Amino acid sequence: MPAGMAADYDAIVVGGGIGGLVSAGYLAADGRRVLVLEQHDIAGGNAHVFRRRRKYEFDVGTHYLGDCGPDGLIPAVLSGLGIRDRITFRPMDNEGGFDRIVTPTTTVDVPAGWDNYAARLRQALPEETAGIDTFIELAKGVTAMSRSGLLGVPMVQLFRQSPQLMRWSRRTLGQALDHCGLSRRARTVLAAQSGNYGAMPDDIGFAEHVNIMDHYLRGAYYPEGGGQALVAAFVEALESYGGELRTRCEVRRILIEDNRARGVELADGQRISAPLVISNADYRRTVLDLCGGEAAFAPELVEKTREAGMRGAVVAVYVGLDTEIPGLPNANIWWHGSDDMEAAHAAMQRGEFSHIPQLAFSFASRKDAGSPNVCPPGHSNFQLMTGCPPGYEFWGVTKSPVDGERYRRNTAYLARKQQMQDMILDTAEKVIGPFRDRITHVETSTPLTNERYIRASGGTPYGMSTGRPDVVTSVDGLYVVGQSIRYGSGVGGVATGGVACASHILGRSLLAELFDGSVLGNPALLPERTADWDPLRVSRGRSRQRAKGLARIG
Repeated sequence: MPAGMAADYDAIVVGGGIGGLVSAGYLAADGRRVLVLEQHDIAGGNAHVFRRRRKYEFDVGTHYLGDCGPDGLIPAVLSGLGIRDRITFRPMDNEGGFDRIVTPTTTVDVPAGWDNYAARLRQALPEETAGIDTFIELAKGVTAMSRSGLLGVPMVQLFRQSPQLMRWSRRTLGQALDHCGLSRRARTVLAAQSGNYGAMPDDIGFAEHVNIMDHYLRGAYYPEGGGQALVAAFVEALESYGGELRTRCEVRRILIEDNRARGVELADGQRISAPLVISNADYRRTVLDLCGGEAAFAPELVEKTREAGMRGAVVAVYVGLDTEIPGLPNANIWWHGSDDMEAAHAAMQRGEFSHIPQLAFSFASRKDAGSPNVCPPGHSNFQLMTGCPPGYEFWGVTKSPVDGERYRRNTAYLARKQQMQDMILDTAEKVIGPFRDRITHVETSTPLTNERYIRASGGTPYGMSTGRPDVVTSVDGLYVVGQSIRYGSGVGGVATGGVACASHILGRSLLAELFDGSVLGNPALLPERTADWDPLRVSRGRSRQRAKGLARIG
């Protein structure tokens, strides 16, 4: 072991988001000595929660999960680690509609099932029936092919079976909508849930869009207790199988010598060795900063990564009320102020921001009704989200908070933040009725907030827009997982990437094994949960569970 290196591990995971925790859990279940290092106070990445006023717990990024039925993807990932019974999935209104799409002229409640979804689309847009049928047929074919690929069917075989569908899997959603001859209004309705991945039709792959839709059309759910309960279950698996989570532990560098990962160096100068390093950190920061750019990678890859665009960033307003909101469906609401979503988005990107062009609503107190952490009985807890122009200038600053920007007392930043909050609340009241006089808590997060806590380039929760890599890198022993990897955004996408990473390392087709019922973890080793079990405390890691500063409810 090189001089100055701390006790070694079999693998080190940089970042404690869902993708990193899934990879770490499966390696630990295989008997590897695994260390997860997380710079924040708690693990979870975009799936973490925060608490306010000892009354409200707000989910940052877990708004709903798809494919959580008996044969679903997420239950299979949990089952393989022996933690399936530790999570309860509460179904949303999968029959009436788990997503409500609202435009000036059209309302569509999206139910589970491709055929049911198609019927609702035809009912709302009868003049578009032929184009809708063509689109749905393509979508069902591409998603079936993608599912087969995830379960281990070779791409060569898939191409031979369906060369036309394989070609569509490489085209954009915009090209598919053009091919189907759909109007601007129909394009808006079909792509209305673009907030699930942060891109417009011309900037997202057709396969990625329909696979994300397929994920939810297999049934939409919310984890009881919120996203942190899911994170805590993965942490319990990791630690029970011999792994370790350290929070408030920042990695300064990933150590690479002779084109091989050797370990990491922490912000305090400590070095820890391992022959495998998995980066769940932001991919651009991994390549350009943690690994040193050209010192580790080919100049072409470094330049491509440096120039890569990021998907849209989000402004989120978190609201607590001292009353319930009557008449809400158990669904998200995707409101669009125009029947031409793409034109409205383009205007916003140019900085023409006199109004909110689109707004997404997520009602935690409706999805997880009765949960003691969400809000007190009779109260409401919900989140409002919209996009914003790219870059720091819109917020009155010149650089990232990671690079030292002290933005939180900047008067220009505070003025813009207040303006956005007021505009979002105004728009929300137009959609669901007045509620301002019943607000007990309200706060707003911006792309700078996200970048400060998650270290995400551009403050986006969705990762890169182009050039998404696979989990394997050109450096021996270095792997990447997370929102910028090719498996897609959201909990399902990053969890799939985490399993794929573990599969490469272990030399096994893990996902296919998991769907066949394989269990690598031993549930008998998992800790018992006491009456005061707190997923936020668990997500700090064993060594910091009793540290000061943990927010509580009640």
